[in-house]
Amino acid sequence: MKIRSLVWMLLAFMTTHLSAQMNKIDFVEYDLDNGLHVILHQDNSTPIVVVGVMYHVGSKNEKVGRTGFAHFFEHLLFEGSENIERGEFDKHITNNGGSNNAYTSQDKTYYYDLLPSNQLALGLWLESERMLHAKVDNKGIETQREVVKEERRQRYENQPYMSFQLKALENAYSDHPYRWAPIGSMEDLNAAEEDDYVNFYKDFYTPNNAVLTIAGDIDMAEAKAMVKKYFATIPVKKAEIYRPSTQMAPIAGEVIDTVYDNIQLPAAFQIYRIPALGTPDYYAVQMLTTLLSGGQSSRLYKSLVDDQQLALQTGNFAFETEHPGIAIAYGISNQGVEIDKVHAAIDAEIKKVQENLIDEKEFQKLINQRESNFIQSNSRVEGIAESLANYHMFYGDADLINTELDRYLKVTREDIQRVAKEYFKLDQRVLLTYLAKSDMP
Repeated sequence: MKIRSLVWMLLAFMTTHLSAQMNKIDFVEYDLDNGLHVILHQDNSTPIVVVGVMYHVGSKNEKVGRTGFAHFFEHLLFEGSENIERGEFDKHITNNGGSNNAYTSQDKTYYYDLLPSNQLALGLWLESERMLHAKVDNKGIETQREVVKEERRQRYENQPYMSFQLKALENAYSDHPYRWAPIGSMEDLNAAEEDDYVNFYKDFYTPNNAVLTIAGDIDMAEAKAMVKKYFATIPVKKAEIYRPSTQMAPIAGEVIDTVYDNIQLPAAFQIYRIPALGTPDYYAVQMLTTLLSGGQSSRLYKSLVDDQQLALQTGNFAFETEHPGIAIAYGISNQGVEIDKVHAAIDAEIKKVQENLIDEKEFQKLINQRESNFIQSNSRVEGIAESLANYHMFYGDADLINTELDRYLKVTREDIQRVAKEYFKLDQRVLLTYLAKSDMP
């Protein structure tokens, strides 16, 4: 009897917790005179606060011969500023009980500081220093140049299979800056000089190219006053900010490439062009990728790994990008399995979606997975701060943090079949095959 009561108590708690996560997220947004967009979300349930700054600059804003700059700055801007000694940026955070991090993509660079709520002013001061007074000099550049080069070696060049990210982009894009990864090339990292980095900082680290979010245990009036104090006097960049064209050539037919890597098991990668984030078909494609690879009950895993035992691992994922992106289906073959059989098995699963509507039960599972992902992404203040910035910057509507799930719920089974036909074209893709170096002709 006690066990049954405990079970019901746990279920009640879980239901209440889930309901709380689904509550509407309230926020206030406004612009400073210098163009900085500010979004504030008040949640006084725990004494923490997140300060996030998202800059609308990623690897697609770079020029040929000077790739890797956006990611380089993600490292460089932890060096310090005119008012923060070199190497002291992180110490200000950790010494006050907080943590921080950053990341770069093709389209954005995001920095955030998680702090006790009584340290809001510290977070705002640090981020204002990063925006206005960052140290961009040869000493920091040379230090971080070696760090980034080592990161490229460890993440892409010396990891089995991982150069597929570089190869996929190279082959999928011929005339758009998405063709290089945010890490950039060794040649460009070596060739860049101090003036190149100084100009990049001036061009993109400006208030009218950024969104500031504050989420957590705040008082709205105090937070607004602090934002004004630390950011309102930062000058605006008056020159036009460089944005590359959205136009890009399609993948020309079936592009085939083979990579000989330090591996034992062959791998198959299939790359398809997909629509940009926020477009109606983007949501249907996301549902399609979940259908193919959303867990061990997904179609690719169940067919290639469980049933046919052709692959040791398989999956499908999409690059969520501001301009048309790519989706990648992959499989690492089992011992003794020819890689052509893995390619053919992936093709067969894609064709099934193209030729037959998925059943209602499987469709409902997709809906449930999307609902769960949506709720989890906004279950903590860190996720809320990032989502608010992201929705404003790339969708033009921060309130999608409350309503984007509705866009997924509008996707039908017919939509999933249609986008499988339209975007996963077997005669318009990149086929990338990884073989062991010992198999090289």
